[in-house]
Amino acid sequence: MAALDVSIQAQIVNLLQDLQRELGLAYLFIAHDLAVVRRISDRVAVMYLGRIVEESSRTTLYEQPMHPYTQSLMSAVPIPDPRARDARRRIVLEGDIPSPAAPPPGCTFHPRCFRASALCRVEAPAFAPYPGLPTWTACHHAGPLDATRGASAA
Repeated sequence: MAALDVSIQAQIVNLLQDLQRELGLAYLFIAHDLAVVRRISDRVAVMYLGRIVEESSRTTLYEQPMHPYTQSLMSAVPIPDPRARDARRRIVLEGDIPSPAAPPPGCTFHPRCFRASALCRVEAPAFAPYPGLPTWTACHHAGPLDATRGASAA
């Protein structure tokens, strides 16, 4: 969809939504365009190196991402309101993306994660429900983003 003209892209998304409504269809929609994902999805799964690191309802994922990778992705989504844009903390990941053919031990995201600990380097986190939210994460230190530091508020 990314290579399509914006008006053609909108027509295709509208057609998919119309078909879904009329025929009761379910889609597995894979994309990198977070604005389109937000518009078309009821539930969203975020992947890193071929593994799901967070899965949630659309609303919760976009308003309260819990995994550090998802938080970084969401911080990159363009915001048209200059005040909201200036108030948001941009999370820029450091380091190189590891090879999917030779992923690092433990959590595959730990080399680029701003919350990584010694545990993350040796033990892969389980994909588990996050308490109190319709969210599942694969992170030892999942939690809300502290707006002042970019670290876990928990």
